[in-house]
Amino acid sequence: MTDDPADQPTPPLREDLRLSEAGPGQRGDPAWVIQDTVVNRFYRIGWLEFECLLRWGQSPRRISEQIAEQTALKPDVRQVLDFRRFLEQHQLLRPGPEAVARLLGRSQGNAWMSWRWWLHHYLFFRIPLLRPQVHLARISRHLGWLFSPVTGWVVIVLGLTGIVMVLHQWDTFATDVVESFSTEGLLSFALALIVAKTLHELGHALVATRLGLRVAHMGIAFVVMWPMLYTDTGESWKLRSSRQRLAIASAGILTELALAGLSTLGWALSDPGPLRNALLYLATTSWVLSLALNASPFMRFDGYFILSDLLDFPNLHERSGALARVALRRSVLGLDEPWPEPFSPARRRMLVAFAVATWLYRLVLFLGIAVAVYLFFFKLLGIVLFAVEIAWFIVMPVWRELKHWWARRKDVVRGRRIMLAMVLIALMLALAVPWRTQVHARGVARAEQQLRVYAPYPSLLQQIHAAGRVKAGDTLAVLDEPDIAARSQGNEASIRGYQERLAGLMADPSGLAQEAATRQRLNAQFEQVRAARTEMARLNLQAPFAGQWLDVNPDWRNGQWIGSRELIGVLVDPSRWQVDAYVQQDEVQRLSIGSSVRFYPEGQPVPIRGHVIAIGTTRVNQLEHPMLSSRFGGPLNTVPHGEALVPAPALFHVLVQLDEAVPNLKETRGHLQIEAARRSLLADGLTRVFAVLLRESGF
Repeated sequence: MTDDPADQPTPPLREDLRLSEAGPGQRGDPAWVIQDTVVNRFYRIGWLEFECLLRWGQSPRRISEQIAEQTALKPDVRQVLDFRRFLEQHQLLRPGPEAVARLLGRSQGNAWMSWRWWLHHYLFFRIPLLRPQVHLARISRHLGWLFSPVTGWVVIVLGLTGIVMVLHQWDTFATDVVESFSTEGLLSFALALIVAKTLHELGHALVATRLGLRVAHMGIAFVVMWPMLYTDTGESWKLRSSRQRLAIASAGILTELALAGLSTLGWALSDPGPLRNALLYLATTSWVLSLALNASPFMRFDGYFILSDLLDFPNLHERSGALARVALRRSVLGLDEPWPEPFSPARRRMLVAFAVATWLYRLVLFLGIAVAVYLFFFKLLGIVLFAVEIAWFIVMPVWRELKHWWARRKDVVRGRRIMLAMVLIALMLALAVPWRTQVHARGVARAEQQLRVYAPYPSLLQQIHAAGRVKAGDTLAVLDEPDIAARSQGNEASIRGYQERLAGLMADPSGLAQEAATRQRLNAQFEQVRAARTEMARLNLQAPFAGQWLDVNPDWRNGQWIGSRELIGVLVDPSRWQVDAYVQQDEVQRLSIGSSVRFYPEGQPVPIRGHVIAIGTTRVNQLEHPMLSSRFGGPLNTVPHGEALVPAPALFHVLVQLDEAVPNLKETRGHLQIEAARRSLLADGLTRVFAVLLRESGF
């Protein structure tokens, strides 16, 4: 007997497999589904694979010859061998003695001691909790009214009404959402999440049951240790209609959207209290999860299956990814690699674009998950799990593709190899050559000499200088405090009384004993008058230097009360201006005194030149200009610490002297470009990596 696999009989199929006809493909070609009843998985096959199964048991060569003789198909032996490997890979063939021994040894061994076992079960594992088929059938009989068109339209109308009513009281709604972020609120959100996701999965299960499918089990799936409810609706591939599969895939999102709409209406109609809070949690949780997470087609959530059924395109991720990889090899390496499937150019471009968007989305998502995993666990385990995330989801797929490129390197034409080498060298030079000479920063331009004028204490406005140019010593505002004036007048009257009494005591020889006490009281009154005059002098606000008097409220009138925290105006010296700039920690060491600076005020395309005059040696503990804080629409992230705004991450203060004033003569937010020591992108990247490693190396 020959050793050629093409001439050896194919091993028998498992007897528990089921084969059923599926809906035709996009081009009308017939399709079937193989059901693995043990794990309840379904595999879609085409006409060629179906013909192979009809003749299974013969050699692959004989199978291909019979199909060519008896049908319009002209298969190659390689295609039959590929189908056999597919069946072996998914354990759809009856295991022989060697396979049985291998499986038995694996089951009797300590598989859990293998790092591969822990890796697989850490990334994803499921815990079935319910076999709900009997209960679903009973519930479905009593909830038939939910699936009528009338119910759908009523829910849509009520949901839209709730949205409109919330928009009319949006400030209250937004305030309630912000105030709900507390320990108690987070627990309530978690409870609302459980309710919403339970109804979500129940929606999938009920629709599948009404379409005659069996829901094998429901339970909890752990994706990177994050719990998620799931429903096994794998039998949906039995359905020949893509619209029916679409109904099952979209049932969960539609259930959550209905819950969100009704909860929104309930919140708008309810009075403040526990019921309204509960409806708020349900509404916000359902809206966010339905629109932001479940509707995404880039992960294998409901949005992916909905898009697959709308396009009638099974295995959308895998097939579009295969097309994108071939497109990358053809465009970058110039390989004449055959397309995995025949599509029109327009459809192929759409699928390739979808695959690239999926890759980018997953890159950002997996990086975020890796960081979250690192922060969630204690440091050592967090580092290990972070490395696993990066290696498994990002490095390994890239490495597999690069291995394929390396294996096909001899097929790349010489001119293309030279071009790729030149591009690679140019990229390395761009990374390694120190061409970066600028440090970017954010800051606020202000007058070097400026005075913000306030009332020393609540007082009456008597006079205020109009906005404009003032000289040193000019009166900016005159204030009055009636209590001080009344107290001063009382003290002056007391002085006159004590003086008259002293004159009488001096004329009376018997009054010498009281003279000393009266003089002490008289001196006390003099001191009080002097203090009152000092306080009244403080109410005469004068310009300590010449400058521009700005920000005067035009609505103020004489006789109006002014509080001690109300700004009366700002006096600035327009001749000299400085910028308080804030530079990142890993960039500040590149700066030096005298470095040239270009300051771009917001909304101004023309920069103002200047130079560095001071560099802070310690990190900024408090942001002096609230307009730079992200809490007030600024570009710098801050965290509140009492009443202070602390920059996060660490920033250093750099003082810049401008050569001229800003156009509006007011504090102006802007962007700075500071000339600094040359640095390469590669050196910057390595410095940051080593800094992170050094910071995180301490346990």
